[in-house]
Amino acid sequence: MTATLAPSHSARLSLTPKTTLAGLLDGAWWPRSRDLAAELPPLVDALEERFGRITRVTVNPTRWPVVPHKVAVAGHTVHVGWFTEQDPDKMILLSYTVGRVDLLVIPPETEPAAPPGSWRPPPPPAAYSPPVS
Repeated sequence: MTATLAPSHSARLSLTPKTTLAGLLDGAWWPRSRDLAAELPPLVDALEERFGRITRVTVNPTRWPVVPHKVAVAGHTVHVGWFTEQDPDKMILLSYTVGRVDLLVIPPETEPAAPPGSWRPPPPPAAYSPPVS
């Protein structure tokens, strides 16, 4: 029997706009702690409407003291893996619908310098225009 866990708080998350331009990051996530078992359920809940069912997550273990193998989220289980070669400030999530979602992870101990939600991804690179002489 699998228990359904209700997120105790919402995810602090900013996603890039839906465009046809592929970027290196799909958004940024600012967890409240380094406890993946507690932080993943609200993150997955926030992402599933846009990206479909999240099935797997990978992290670099240098930023997470405990990396659980599985985390129960509303209605299913997310498998968690780790790779030391992965960028420690990045989380990769896999879904059945869109495939891969890459998030920048803002360290939870970061002091808020701006109101929540003010992070915005950089604009897509502009087409090259040679200098005008």
